[in-house]
Amino acid sequence: MSQSPLSHIRVLDLSRIMAGPWASQIFADLGADVIKVERQGRGDDTRSWGPPFLKDQQGNDTTEAGYFLAVNRGKRSITLDIATAEGQRIVRELVQHSDIVIENFKVDTLDRYGLGYEDLKAIKSDIIYCSVTGFGQTGPRRDQPAYDFMIQAMGGLMSVTGEPDGAPGGGPEKVGVPIVDIMTGMYAAIATLGALAHRSVTGAGDHVDIAMLDVQVGFLANQAMNYLVSGKPPQRAGNAHPNIQPQDVFPCRDGHLVLVVGNDGQFAKFCEVIGQPELASDARFAANADRVRHRIILGDIIRAAFSESDMAEWLARLDAAGVPCGPINTIPAVLEDAQVQHRGMKMHMDHPLAGEIDLIASPMRFRNAQLRRDRPPPLLGEHTEEILAEFSIQAPTVAGGSPHS
Repeated sequence: MSQSPLSHIRVLDLSRIMAGPWASQIFADLGADVIKVERQGRGDDTRSWGPPFLKDQQGNDTTEAGYFLAVNRGKRSITLDIATAEGQRIVRELVQHSDIVIENFKVDTLDRYGLGYEDLKAIKSDIIYCSVTGFGQTGPRRDQPAYDFMIQAMGGLMSVTGEPDGAPGGGPEKVGVPIVDIMTGMYAAIATLGALAHRSVTGAGDHVDIAMLDVQVGFLANQAMNYLVSGKPPQRAGNAHPNIQPQDVFPCRDGHLVLVVGNDGQFAKFCEVIGQPELASDARFAANADRVRHRIILGDIIRAAFSESDMAEWLARLDAAGVPCGPINTIPAVLEDAQVQHRGMKMHMDHPLAGEIDLIASPMRFRNAQLRRDRPPPLLGEHTEEILAEFSIQAPTVAGGSPHS
């Protein structure tokens, strides 16, 4: 049986909420032993971010919120009070057995507990320490807290998301998933893997500094470059793509579909499908740049054509012609899609309270390695005794707090 890519790595996860746990979940999927340190009695804030909550085998709500379950598969949970000397002692002992520490406390908080990068580097010289914060370890905002919604606004994403002012439903919108948290977790994982690769060559650890605002600015991507090239601030355009046309949501007789024409060849095929092949040679639409400049007129032509038939018929005809398109699926419809099912994107795991639980799987696939899929999101403190025994660590005294509290 093939090994997981990171089965030789241990991650001490001091993070909570979403960005840090998303990064550590990636490591867990890749086979790393991820030890999640949680507050005694309460645990990660996202455990209480419901409803909905996971139901037990009798159909009653547990205290495991869907939010927590989405970002903590594959980990072991230990409860500690890191504000106490006993909790700090145990963290330092765990660091000696770890390769990576991930944390998302406010800047300098862990330094006050003797758990900052320099403190832990003194214990394990090659430790890789990843700090995830709203604004980074430096700069005028370094001490300020941040959340995904706030950074979507501050970082410009909401200025290009939503319908234009004056249009029905016009105004700035946030993305429907916490995309800044997710992308921050992705960048944190990538940067930490980079530090891990560098360590394998030099033997040196590192302190990785990941800021949510930096990440949001970083993935403004084509919209930021559109501004830098043109000097014109991008505007909200609803579902219409600012650089490629036709790409938009279009109504059919009985619903809506997404049309995603990516080049001139696809546009010519599209024109054949709607019975207007002459549009492909029309000077207003022949090249993509022309279609972008005349997208309002082109959109009116497409809407008139699509209004003549039902969505399923258009999807079938466009698909047969090789024109990219798709329905706007609900999440249940996504999980019922044959391709999604074939790829195993919904998986099942045994769970101590629910008996069995459905989870969304990692999208990573390897030919010569396998992901770890044998550990559900942990109960609060589920592995405290196991972890302490595994590394021969003395449990906290009563004064320092019980590992079960």
